[in-house]
Amino acid sequence: MEQLEHANNKDLLSTLAGKSAADALLGQYGGLTNLAQASFDELQLVKGIGKSKAAAIKSAFLLAQRLSRESYAEAPLLDTPERVADFLREPNRVYTVETFQVAFLNTRRRLIGMHTVSQGTLDTILVHPREVFAPAISKRAAAVVLAHNHPSGDPAPSEADIKVTRDLIRVGQLLKIDVLDHVIFGRRTDERPRDFVSLRELGYFSGF
Repeated sequence: MEQLEHANNKDLLSTLAGKSAADALLGQYGGLTNLAQASFDELQLVKGIGKSKAAAIKSAFLLAQRLSRESYAEAPLLDTPERVADFLREPNRVYTVETFQVAFLNTRRRLIGMHTVSQGTLDTILVHPREVFAPAISKRAAAVVLAHNHPSGDPAPSEADIKVTRDLIRVGQLLKIDVLDHVIFGRRTDERPRDFVSLRELGYFSGF
């Protein structure tokens, strides 16, 4: 066990799939993020990976995601962009298409539920206000936080992202449900140390 704690990614993959298969996986996908995004069928195309090994690899990533959710002693506090990003980063790392999510919060800004509203093509999603606010009303949410990913890696908001956000802010005002922020996930680079942007921080919530 002590050896496993200090093992590198290749060694850990070797325990699941064997050394040669681990070499093939890292050669094919380069790193854990791309590997986590691979489908069950895609994994089986890699030399040395059959159904049982593909299932073991997918299960390991799913368990890691669930562990990150269980690590909170109480409902997560999502009152800053950084806390939203820390909570939603891992699920968003594995999405290969834009996926729009809504976090439902109580009056103390603690999470009371999550809902995936829609999944789009590689760079397009469609979001209707009723898909956001109907479940928010049923959960008696006082506020919501919007989030989605950009598979391109660049989290900068598009014109469509800005329009959707402003439309949802207006609907939320009518329903007395605060839209606190819209966090968009991408990837870190040397020039961009954060892997997300907050539309509130960028000023798109001003004037409401």
